[in-house]
Formats: sequence, structure tokens, C-alpha cells
Amino acid sequence: FDFPLHGTSLNIVRRYGPHLSEILQSKFGCVATIDGVDFKNDPHRMQNDKEKRFVAALPGGVQVSVWKADLAKFQADAVVNAANEQLQHYGGLALALSMAGGLTIQSESSDYISKHGAVTTGEAIVLNAGALPCKKIIHAVGPFMSSNAPDSELVKARHRLEQVVRSILERVKENRLQSVAIPAISSGLFNYPLADCANTIVTSVLRYYEHTRSPAHLPKEIFFVNIDQRTVDAMERACRRILGNSPSGGKASATSAPVVQLGDVLVMLKRGHIQEQQTDVIVNSTSRNRDLNVGLISSALLMKAGSRLQDELWSAPYSEFVIPTKGYKLQCKQVFHVICPGKENYSAKQILYKLVLQCLRMAAAQKYKSISFPAIGTGNLGFDRRDSACIMHSAVAEFSQSFKGKMEVYFVIFPSDDDIFKKASYPGSTRGNNSNSSSSQVTSTSAQTAERGDGFRGDNERSPRISLYSPRYEARSEARRWLSGLLCTSSGPVVIRNNFIQHFGESKHQQLSRLTGVTVNEFIEKGRAHLNVSGQSVEDVAVAVLEVEAMLCDVQREFVMEEKSFMHDVTTERLFSNRKLVDKASPEFKKRSASYRDHNLLLVKMERVENPTLETLFDLKRAQLHCTTPPQQMFQRIPAHFCEMVSQVGFHAEFAPPKEPAYGAGIYFARTAKKALEVWKWPKEENEEYVYFVEAEVLTGNSTRGEEGLILPPAVGADPNVRFDSVSGPDVAVIFSGYQARPKYIITCSV
Repeated sequence: FDFPLHGTSLNIVRRYGPHLSEILQSKFGCVATIDGVDFKNDPHRMQNDKEKRFVAALPGGVQVSVWKADLAKFQADAVVNAANEQLQHYGGLALALSMAGGLTIQSESSDYISKHGAVTTGEAIVLNAGALPCKKIIHAVGPFMSSNAPDSELVKARHRLEQVVRSILERVKENRLQSVAIPAISSGLFNYPLADCANTIVTSVLRYYEHTRSPAHLPKEIFFVNIDQRTVDAMERACRRILGNSPSGGKASATSAPVVQLGDVLVMLKRGHIQEQQTDVIVNSTSRNRDLNVGLISSALLMKAGSRLQDELWSAPYSEFVIPTKGYKLQCKQVFHVICPGKENYSAKQILYKLVLQCLRMAAAQKYKSISFPAIGTGNLGFDRRDSACIMHSAVAEFSQSFKGKMEVYFVIFPSDDDIFKKASYPGSTRGNNSNSSSSQVTSTSAQTAERGDGFRGDNERSPRISLYSPRYEARSEARRWLSGLLCTSSGPVVIRNNFIQHFGESKHQQLSRLTGVTVNEFIEKGRAHLNVSGQSVEDVAVAVLEVEAMLCDVQREFVMEEKSFMHDVTTERLFSNRKLVDKASPEFKKRSASYRDHNLLLVKMERVENPTLETLFDLKRAQLHCTTPPQQMFQRIPAHFCEMVSQVGFHAEFAPPKEPAYGAGIYFARTAKKALEVWKWPKEENEEYVYFVEAEVLTGNSTRGEEGLILPPAVGADPNVRFDSVSGPDVAVIFSGYQARPKYIITCSV
């Protein structure tokens, strides 16, 4: 789904910023990408964001990359300061690093000068980094040039700049540093021409490692880091011209990785081990039961990442296709675990295509700049190797049509598998075998991308929009309806109904008080909490609502984590939850479909909840209550954004407060779906397209008539410690412990 932005809706999204994607992911499980919107004035935008613009490998395996980032916040073993001969850090980058690093930077610099004298132009020294996020700071003195300098002065300065780069790399070797971040030395206050500066630095680094004789002291990474766009662009152009597009660097051979440019997406095929990749995201192909010991790719990632990867995957929220986890000991930020059916599935190829597309969109939504795919489906799943390569490449091509930004996509082939490597090579792909050639372009019919002048960034602006993606159609629909209600409302207050408002502590209420241009009133009526947000400006109201929604997402996330911790402590079981789609041709689906049709509802999806921990807790509760009667089959109607929480942590009063809590302040269930529609009747203005039910087994046990205000079941007799197990009303049961009910199915109906 594409949600166009213009006028007020565009201003709201521009003001709130890209964190809207996080809300849509949390509430609806939708991946949202925001295109054509400038967030420059976004107050939420982090100032230490890093953007990776280029990567290549030099002789000896040293990796070089270009970054747009704040050097004072950049994490490396050492950062380089563009210093003067007296190490007086009074301006430009030197001042910024000195301020960020604290008094230590200038103090140690002054001590060095008093003991050793001035640092000669072309030399570099190593001192402690103070409070900077690195081990050492390398003060490098580059050449100073006068304004409008003649060519003869530039020739001399270039020699000095080459000398200072060599000196930096010598200090790296002497101190056995694994990584160093180097800015465009002398290009600022020292007046060195920027383009020549970038070319000289890149060439000097390449030459140094081409002729190195000390492989034992090679660093792993060299980062070219600058904060201003013009300098970053110059460094990127220099790297592409001198090192080429090939990830194997300027000396690419005839067997080096094919490179394809699809719009703003750079696609590279490389030999290697998937577990050794250093991209933002690594994609893993796993089985439906999420056992990482099954399959070569999963096993390799598990061995490298450690057991916590498996633990998180088993406890992760249900997803039909892609499950994100942390990377742990892998050199990535996240692992996207994809669940792909075998080739015998009639829609397997379409699913593989969607999997790759969803991974790319999820990476884009989280502002990641690089992703590595294995050859999905070519192992136990039985895909033809050429089919797999073509399907994956086609998905990247579609993604490139709408993506505005930068993305490096690596298809990683096992080193010994030449057959896959050859079959996966793209028709018309370019190889980086000429270090002096600029980036070649491939015009793809499937991508319909126009040739771009600089080979990486596009000039075509995409119209402002939010693109929503989820394998669940109803999730996309719910997200679009919510966006429409928020961004396209012409006037009036906005009411947020969510009982997790009652979990707001002092810090959250302080956040509410700091919202500008709006009045926020909190109400609790009949056990249901809501916030009323009003103001003179529609934009102010919408931005405030987004702030509140983000706060609710935080509170709900913390709630689930606490519940999972409790569940684990009680059962000591590995937490696992899954929602398995029930076949529409099955008797259980057909039976319920007819039942819902009687209530003018169309059953569109039925998912079986699989959660062994909740089953254990349910059995423990049954034993505690000494229930001899079988559990009752009952229903609860819940909002869309609580379906996943129910499947993970079971039932809680916050998820589905009834319209009228006439029988107590507990967890309500209805005996029929029709009764559930009465108990949980939403306000008409919400105009829902889908309704969601949880079908559950409920331990009602020894029950009695309920009444308003009860927070526990009443005592059976005079002993207050002996209480009823539940209370009831006409076709309604109320329990006061969520573990007295076990979710069996989550049912989605269209109205």
C-alpha cells in the first residue's frame, strides 16, 4: 500500500520524523518506508547517525569504507585529528574533537609540545583519546596552503599530504590498531583543494598497502569519515574512481564479484561465508520450527553468534515469513530469519520473491545501508540455482524502483561453489577490473532505472509517500486506516483509547506535559483509560498523538518483557510462540466460517496459537484450582495491535477492557462471538474494516455471580482465603488471573 503525503499530512510526517516507521511496526507489524520527505528539521533525528556510503577491500584484506558521520562520536580504535604544528586545537575539527574528548586532549598535546617541540608538517603522533569513543587519537599535521595558491604550491602540498597519510598508517601499525577513522585532512581551514585532497588520501592508502611488507600488523578497517555532505561526496567519488565498485578493491581479477547498479541500489555477488559478513543485516534461511541446528546456513550462523541467537529466535514474536533478531557475536546489527517453503509448494517462488522484498523493505525502514543474502532455497528446499538467483535479483530490481537512499546488497556464495557463482552472475553485470574507470551502470528492464550521472545517487525525486508492507493484507489495511484517521482529519480532538495509559509513570507524564501547542486530558471511565488530545493546530495535535503512541509502544514493550521474564522464572522453559495459519479447507475452519457468517461476519483468517509456556502455566493453574470440570470454549474480542501480545504472554485485563465492567475488574470472556460483539462494542467513529477474536479455553471452575467493583472473586464463605475461581454474568465469564485461560485461535473477520 502507498499512502501519499501532501499538505498537512506531509508537514506532520516531516515534523515527527522517521520514527513513525517504528510505531507502525510495533502497532501493526508493518514495515513502513517514508519516501520524498526531508527530515532536516526533525527534532527526533539523532545527531550521531552514521551513513555508510562505500566499501572496498584493499590488498591484504584491509577494508576501506566511506562514512557520513560525526568523527567525535565515531567508534574505531583510533581517530585522526587534523592538527596544526603546535597542537593548539582552537578551530574546525580539532576544536570539535578536543571539546568532545575533554581536557585530556589539549593537556596531553601541550605536554607533548613542551617535551618534544612542534610536530613537523607531514608527521603524525599518537596520544590518549580522553572521553572520545576510541582508544587513541592520532594528531596529524597536514599541509597548509594559501588562498589562490599556484600549481607549484599544490605539487609540494600534495607530497606533504601523501607523507602524512603514510605517517598515520605507520602509527596504526606500530600501535597494532585494528581500525582508524581518517578525515579529509587539510581540506578545511588549511585550504587544500577538496577533490585533490580526496584523491590523494585514497591513492596514498592504496599504495601503502600494495607495498606493505608487514602483513602481521595490517588493520582490519580504515574509515574515511566526514560530517559535511560535500566532503563525503568527494571521498566517495575518489574511492569509486580509484578503487572501483568491486568489493575486492582496485585490483579486482577476472573472478572478482560482479557488480550491478539498480537505481540507488548497488548489487554485488561475492564468494564468502555468510557468518563472516560485515553488513548491517545478515539474512538466514531457517525452518518453520526455528531450529538453527537444521540447515548449513543456520548452523554456521548459530556457531558464530552463540546460543543467545537461538534463544531470541525461539522467543521472538510470530511472523509468517521474516523474524528479526540481534546479531550477537556476528558482525551485523540484525539477522533477518526467513521461513521459506520447499520447492514442492505451488507458491514457493512467489514466497521467495516476497521474502527478499520484505527483507529489503525492513532494512530500508530501519535506515540500514547494507544487507547480505545467502543463496536461499538452493539447499534442502530444492530450488534450481538459476531460478533462485533470478527470483532474488528480480526482487531487488523491484525494490530499487521505489527506494530512495543508498543500499548495498550482497549475494554471498559459498567459496567452493563455483556452479552457483556462475549461474548467479547477472547478464550485463560489470566487474571492477579497471581502477581508473568510473562506476558502470546497468539499465535493467525489470527495474526501469534511468542512468545516473554519479553512478550511485539518483536525481529523480519520488513523490512524498509512506509505503506499507506486510505479508498480512489486513495488517496493511489497519495501518492505512489508522494513518488516514490521524493524518487526514480536518479538525477536532483525537481520542486515544488504551488501558496501558494507566502504566504511565512520572517520566511519561512529564513527557506529556512537555507537548507543545496541545492540551492533553486523561480519563478513566468504567475501567477504560483514554487520552483526549486537543489544540488549535491540526498538525500540533497529530504530532502530539504520535508522541503518545510512541510512549505506549515503549510501555507495552516493557510489559511484554516483564511478563516473559516472569513466565520463564515460573516454568524455566524456553519461551516460544507461533501463530500457525489454519487451512481454509480444514473442517475446523469451515465449521467456524459458517458460525461467523450467521453474525454477518466473513472469516478471512484463522491462526492456531502455539505457545508451550502458556500451556504449562494453564495446566499449573488447573491443578492449583483443583478444576474437575473441563475448560469452557469462550471468546474475547481484541484490538488488532494486541493480537501478537496475546499469543506471546496470554490474557491480561489491559488488552480488552469491556464496554461495561458490570461483573468486576477482571478479564472478560463471552460464550459466543455474538456476545463478544456486544461486550466489546467499539465507538462508531472507529469504522473498523476487520474484527479480531481470540478463541480460548477458560477455567471457570467454581463460579458465582459477579458485581461491579470486584478486584478478586468473592469469598466462598467466612474464610477470606477460600474464594470462588471466577465470576459470571449472562453468557459472560470473568477471571482474575490470565493463566486461567489459554489462547487457542486468533480469528480475523471482515465486517
